Amino acid sequence: MGKILVVDDTLFMRTLLKNILTAGGHTIVGEGEDGDDGVAKYKELKPDLVTMDVVMPKMNGIEALKAIRGIDPNARVIMCTAVGQEQMVKLAIKNGAKGYIVKPFQAPKVLEEIKSVLGS
Repeated sequence: MGKILVVDDTLFMRTLLKNILTAGGHTIVGEGEDGDDGVAKYKELKPDLVTMDVVMPKMNGIEALKAIRGIDPNARVIMCTAVGQEQMVKLAIKNGAKGYIVKPFQAPKVLEEIKSVLGS
């Protein structure tokens, strides 16, 4: 199971995701509340995987993804997106995201995507 960094500007969403991941046997090594914070925590914590919200203040998820991939080209980042943000997801995948999960989160789908990316 993986060491995961959860990056989302909403405490409610971070908590929801942490609960799903912890129940699935993963370890949450840290949380970021915006893109800047997520990049800094990535450098510090070196997680196996990052869940990254797309829409955040200061630095959005796509910019943070690019910054993290600049630090570690092998970084595994999964984007968290609301329904209707398909263009952002395509852009994220083009910039190296390994997958995505859609809000509202459904635990089986979240865990399946995490397992798939960690196994790759």
